[in-house]
Amino acid sequence: MVIAGGVAYDVLTPPMYTAAPLLPAAPLIAAPFFSTRTTLLTGIAAVMASTGLLFFHKQTNSVVSLTETLTVATVSALAVLINRVIQRSGERLASARVVAEAAQRAVLPEPEDRIRGLRIAARYEAAQAGAFIGGDLFAVQGTPHGVRVVVGDVRGKGMDAVEAVAVVIGAFREAAEQEATLAGVAARLERALAREGERRDDLDVFEGFTTAVLAEFPGAPADPARPRGPGECAGLVRVINRGHPEPLLLYADGALLPLRPSVPALPLGLGDVAAWPDRADETPYPPGATLLFYTDGLSEARDAHGVFYDPAERLAGRIFPGPEELLDALVADVRRHTGGGTTDDMALLAVARPGVGEPVRRRTMPVVPADGPKTHETHEADAVRGAGGLPGAGRPEVGEGDQGDDRA
Repeated sequence: MVIAGGVAYDVLTPPMYTAAPLLPAAPLIAAPFFSTRTTLLTGIAAVMASTGLLFFHKQTNSVVSLTETLTVATVSALAVLINRVIQRSGERLASARVVAEAAQRAVLPEPEDRIRGLRIAARYEAAQAGAFIGGDLFAVQGTPHGVRVVVGDVRGKGMDAVEAVAVVIGAFREAAEQEATLAGVAARLERALAREGERRDDLDVFEGFTTAVLAEFPGAPADPARPRGPGECAGLVRVINRGHPEPLLLYADGALLPLRPSVPALPLGLGDVAAWPDRADETPYPPGATLLFYTDGLSEARDAHGVFYDPAERLAGRIFPGPEELLDALVADVRRHTGGGTTDDMALLAVARPGVGEPVRRRTMPVVPADGPKTHETHEADAVRGAGGLPGAGRPEVGEGDQGDDRA
């Protein structure tokens, strides 16, 4: 289009007006957006158009016209060179992204969707576009003592924060298996961060810390396929909070309970400032409940007027079919609140206990009654009745081994 416009301009105007600025612009425009072949063909077309204009105006003996054509050819060659540089940069960037994704999976692996009968969902939303990992962390592990969880936020940014994340998660993986109590796990993390601080020679030795919340769901059966008895699967949850935003316990009826620590404590890594024994707070964890962990990237997300996002207020009274749906709705709501962007990384982790009668392993499929398929309105009515009149319960689900649903 640029070449055609330049030729039309040159033909339809008096000889004193020239399209020389337009013709070399075409290959320069093609260089960052198209392939090397397309850029080369665009440059050849520009040179041919400039040469054709020389013959059209009968200026083949004009030094100025020949110089213009030579300029178009030179710029076209430079455009091809620029295109190759951009192509190589794109390949290197793609390679770097692959390495970054691999590093994220190694340092911050995605937890399994089911651990010891509990349903797990996790999200990591980076504030910086193109970033994959920062100072937020989460980990879930099945242990002989139950399912144990850590969610935290390391002070600082960049590679120093990533190194600290690796230290915390590595120490948690080992301590969660070996320590008999959740307080013992917290103490091991404290010692690991103290060793990391001594290893460094910069300001982090004195100011490094990590806010963290540790949770334990005791009594989860080692074999998730084995039938669960009354109160056998995580009938309570133990929580130790070290300066982290309080988790939210969402009940099956839409009620919400913030799990505030009975005794406030300093973040991990500040043992030299103050030391006291960690005490885990116990809270009943009934069937159908979901425990939501998050970092301050969620609670400190602001809208255009500077109003902070309040997850407890936004989630109270809402019902979600599962942890995945909870996190999907939460991420979408935060984006609406902030207008599409946040200033801090955000890590989310939801742990749900299956409701009464809900199978440990289940698959979703449509249920068609014997008298024919229901209308959309009928499905909506059934969903509302199944949720006790509250929206969000979704359509019925058929579980493997559920005889009643199999008959349907």
